Amino acid sequence: MKTNKPVCVTGASGFIAAHITRELLERGYSVRGTVRKSPESYPFLLALPGAKERLELVKADLLTAGAYDLAVEGCDFVMHTASPYKINVKNPQADLVDPAVIGTTTILESCMKSKSVKRVIFTSSIAAITDEPENAKVFTEKDWNTMSSLDRQPYQYSKTLAELEAWDFIMRKRPKFDLVVINPVMVIGPSLSPSLNTTNQIIRDIMSGVYPGIMDLNWSFVDVRDVAKAHILAMENDSASGRYLCSAEEMHMRDLLALLKSSGFNRYSLPKIDLSGAAGSLLMKALSFTQPRDTGMYIRINVGRTMRCNNSKIKRELGLSFMPVKESIIETVKDMVKWGHLPQPSRIG
Repeated sequence: MKTNKPVCVTGASGFIAAHITRELLERGYSVRGTVRKSPESYPFLLALPGAKERLELVKADLLTAGAYDLAVEGCDFVMHTASPYKINVKNPQADLVDPAVIGTTTILESCMKSKSVKRVIFTSSIAAITDEPENAKVFTEKDWNTMSSLDRQPYQYSKTLAELEAWDFIMRKRPKFDLVVINPVMVIGPSLSPSLNTTNQIIRDIMSGVYPGIMDLNWSFVDVRDVAKAHILAMENDSASGRYLCSAEEMHMRDLLALLKSSGFNRYSLPKIDLSGAAGSLLMKALSFTQPRDTGMYIRINVGRTMRCNNSKIKRELGLSFMPVKESIIETVKDMVKWGHLPQPSRIG
């Protein structure tokens, strides 16, 4: 399904949403993006090619009932990306769960009032599929995170509750629109704004001496531009349905470091001590208790386990092909240097 009406993108200034907005404009669509501040606060969005003619920014608050009524009216498609992504928050209920869940209800209620909305594409996360790797398991769209709570990885908990609320809303209210969900893994890639994406920050921390050694960690990565394309393919494909696990490939920390070294970034403070063995993992778990609560918990849950994801559904049904993760990582690092999140390599040492 294509449309000549505006496509509503909630939280348009976010890392993923900004790329969705750019991709939609490049494909000739008009975009109505919701933002938290006045439009002039987002010059990077207003400067996108096609923005002057086909981008409208409107203020809307996740926690205010009816806030999205005007934003979605007249739109065939709504892409709901707005949701806080923070770790080590003081109040997980107020800072993470309430905005994610109430925001989901708010946008879906507005879509239900609308006479035009045909489909909502919902940005969920691997966090709603699992909050911990399992060495013998390959995760698919059929899996659900049943482990997280306010006390255990509350960000993952918020994403799980938000997606559950979306599907429950569809079952209870039986709206005229349908719901398609994209579940990205660790999203990396160049940023359209000066802010630093949380996943990119992990790579920055690895390059900045934050990690004491090479840990037995691996991540499932996907480029933000592929995530944006996934949302648009889910909009344009009439038969798209259910959840789509959006993952390019996995990479271990030692392979990530080898890539950075071979790509000319060896002057940064990359971890050198190999702590990826059994004894090293025990040490890392012990040291994790010296870290902020959620960071330490993440280390204890993930060290020594292998994450694996099956991306066959999104490739088969949406026709999405992924860019190589190695290319994406190198672009990510160069982009962080450009924005000043990492120093220029020539100025190190």
